[in-house]
Amino acid sequence: MLKIENLCVEIPGKEILKNVNLEVNAGETFVLFGPNGSGKTTLIMAIMGFSNYKVTSGRIIFKGEDITHLPVDERAKRGLGLMFQRPPTIKGVSLKQMVEVCSGKKDYAKEWVDQLNMESFLERDINYGFSGGEIKRSELLQLMAQGCDFVLLDEPESGVDLENICVMGKTINKLLQKDHHRRDRTKAGLIITHTGYILDYVEADRGCVLINGNFICRGNPRELLKDIHRSGYQECAVCRK
Repeated sequence: MLKIENLCVEIPGKEILKNVNLEVNAGETFVLFGPNGSGKTTLIMAIMGFSNYKVTSGRIIFKGEDITHLPVDERAKRGLGLMFQRPPTIKGVSLKQMVEVCSGKKDYAKEWVDQLNMESFLERDINYGFSGGEIKRSELLQLMAQGCDFVLLDEPESGVDLENICVMGKTINKLLQKDHHRRDRTKAGLIITHTGYILDYVEADRGCVLINGNFICRGNPRELLKDIHRSGYQECAVCRK
């Protein structure tokens, strides 16, 4: 579903990603580990098409189409969706209005709202005065309404308490069709995590470690996380499995 070929990305004055290659198949959940500043957020921002993340070489292929130079809105229309690590506060636009825009209809499913316990937030400005967990649930509600084929989740557990992580985990599993048999899943996702806590709630199929803009180590996500907890990210750079 997603294929990245020799991708190099820079922000003004600095190269961040260096010849990154990645494939994620339909029905698959891929997890990306890495220390702060390794380029994880840069990767998903480049996949989503934000303009201050400049692709200097390489290609991003989504569902067989080269989207490397498409604007953000066109990528969203094709089925890419993003959960920000630190989403903006948007005054003057209610969460209800945003959900209606994302879903394309006013009679969006109430079960989404109930599952995330967001009924009391619908008339409030997006993320204004929300706690960390409430912001993350707001992001997930918008993704559910969008009906994405591929979700990009940037550190979903960041700034969230255990109760909210549990609720989010159930919702992410639903977004990724974890209740379906593997062969029947049509959705896919890329999860970025620094701590790995989200893996207590969401099962990932494959993983890798990103350090200094390069993929260093690939393998089973649980085994990678175990090694990171035991020896730290610098050991990944030395090991180069």
